[in-house]
Amino acid sequence: MTILLNYVLDLKIFSPTAPLGILIIFIGLLFSGMIFYIIYAVSTNKESLEDKKIRNQKEINQQERIGKLFPKKK
Repeated sequence: MTILLNYVLDLKIFSPTAPLGILIIFIGLLFSGMIFYIIYAVSTNKESLEDKKIRNQKEINQQERIGKLFPKKK
Protein backbone atom coordinates (compact mmCIF):
# COMPACT_ATOMS: atom_id res chain seq x y z
CA MET A 1 0.00 0.00 0.00
CA THR A 2 2.83 2.42 0.88
CA ILE A 3 4.57 1.80 -2.44
CA LEU A 4 1.33 2.57 -4.26
CA LEU A 5 0.91 5.85 -2.35
CA ASN A 6 4.51 6.84 -3.06
CA TYR A 7 4.00 6.18 -6.75
CA VAL A 8 0.64 7.97 -6.98
CA LEU A 9 1.53 11.00 -4.82
CA ASP A 10 5.19 11.32 -5.87
CA LEU A 11 6.34 12.22 -2.35
CA LYS A 12 9.85 13.06 -3.55
CA ILE A 13 8.73 16.65 -4.18
CA PHE A 14 8.49 17.08 -0.39
CA SER A 15 12.05 15.93 0.30
CA PRO A 16 14.31 18.48 2.06
CA THR A 17 16.44 18.89 -1.07
CA ALA A 18 13.53 19.66 -3.39
CA PRO A 19 12.43 23.29 -3.81
CA LEU A 20 9.04 22.63 -2.21
CA GLY A 21 10.71 20.87 0.72
CA ILE A 22 13.08 23.78 1.25
CA LEU A 23 10.12 26.17 1.20
CA ILE A 24 8.28 24.06 3.78
CA ILE A 25 11.36 24.01 6.05
CA PHE A 26 11.80 27.77 5.69
CA ILE A 27 8.15 28.46 6.55
CA GLY A 28 8.44 26.12 9.53
CA LEU A 29 11.53 27.93 10.81
CA LEU A 30 9.85 31.30 10.34
CA PHE A 31 6.73 30.14 12.18
CA SER A 32 8.79 28.65 15.02
CA GLY A 33 10.77 31.87 15.36
CA MET A 34 7.58 33.90 15.56
CA ILE A 35 6.19 31.61 18.25
CA PHE A 36 9.37 31.87 20.33
CA TYR A 37 9.33 35.67 19.94
CA ILE A 38 5.71 35.84 21.11
CA ILE A 39 6.51 33.67 24.13
CA TYR A 40 9.52 35.88 24.93
CA ALA A 41 7.53 39.11 24.54
CA VAL A 42 4.74 37.85 26.78
CA SER A 43 7.11 36.54 29.45
CA THR A 44 9.07 39.80 29.73
CA ASN A 45 5.83 41.74 30.34
CA LYS A 46 6.93 44.91 28.60
CA GLU A 47 4.41 47.69 28.74
CA SER A 48 4.08 50.31 26.09
CA LEU A 49 4.33 53.97 27.00
CA GLU A 50 0.64 54.40 26.23
CA ASP A 51 -0.27 51.60 28.66
CA LYS A 52 1.80 53.23 31.41
CA LYS A 53 0.11 56.61 30.81
CA ILE A 54 -3.35 55.02 30.95
CA ARG A 55 -2.50 53.12 34.15
CA ASN A 56 -1.09 56.23 35.81
CA GLN A 57 -4.17 58.25 34.84
CA LYS A 58 -6.43 55.56 36.30
CA GLU A 59 -4.47 55.59 39.55
CA ILE A 60 -4.71 59.39 39.76
CA ASN A 61 -8.47 59.25 39.12
CA GLN A 62 -8.81 56.53 41.78
CA GLN A 63 -6.91 58.61 44.32
CA GLU A 64 -9.10 61.65 43.55
CA ARG A 65 -12.27 59.60 44.05
CA ILE A 66 -10.96 58.17 47.31
CA GLY A 67 -10.08 61.70 48.42
CA LYS A 68 -13.64 62.86 47.72
CA LEU A 69 -15.17 59.95 49.63
CA PHE A 70 -12.88 60.24 52.65
CA PRO A 71 -11.86 63.87 53.05
CA LYS A 72 -9.06 64.58 55.47
CA LYS A 73 -10.16 66.15 58.72
CA LYS A 74 -8.31 69.29 59.83
